[in-house]
Amino acid sequence: MAVRILLLEDDESLADGLIYSLEKKEYDVQLSGNVREAKQLLGEKEYDLLLLDVALPDGTGFEVCEMLRAKGNQTPIIFLTASDDEIHVIRGLDSGGDDYITKPFRLGELFSRIQALLRRTGIQKREGRAELARGDIFIDLEGNRAWLAGRKLELTGVEFRLLCLMVRSAGRVVTRDMILEELWDGRGQFVDDNTLSVYIRRLREKIEEDPSSPEHLVTIRGIGYCWE
Repeated sequence: MAVRILLLEDDESLADGLIYSLEKKEYDVQLSGNVREAKQLLGEKEYDLLLLDVALPDGTGFEVCEMLRAKGNQTPIIFLTASDDEIHVIRGLDSGGDDYITKPFRLGELFSRIQALLRRTGIQKREGRAELARGDIFIDLEGNRAWLAGRKLELTGVEFRLLCLMVRSAGRVVTRDMILEELWDGRGQFVDDNTLSVYIRRLREKIEEDPSSPEHLVTIRGIGYCWE
């Protein structure tokens, strides 16, 4: 069965080109030109991946993402944005997005990101173990949920995968390159070092009593991080 993609994009010429190219790759693409229609479609059908433009006539792609995440829907989401400013990156992460790509972009790069995100999602769903536990952290791999000392953690998709990686590697140093390789499948070419720092900071804010003096997600200066 073909992978189903919802494309939320109001630029008709860009949308036509993307649909043509995605369908040549044998993806099943549904187009929506506004937030209202996208929300309606998402209420009627299930999709394997969402490509969401940020600026729409009646709102933003962030709103669509936040609506889904509030319902517990973890469908992979890539934002199509005209700006790579940190404030837009953070806004996308906070709303629950998995990745972003800045316009104009090359189709090859977009396809690589789509394939990497679908592969990561597929691997996660096929995990041999349905749960992961270390100390006071418990992770439900199938349900994409995690608890710390009995408190449920509200995590974005990327934060959840980062937490899983660190907990699986508990007691071992994980380099920044290893994290980029695992999360973005490209040794960093799809995300810069500053963006990784944003993810680390956001996760610490959710799991640490004092994020400035972390007890769990510890920095190994000059190398990477370790889960204690």
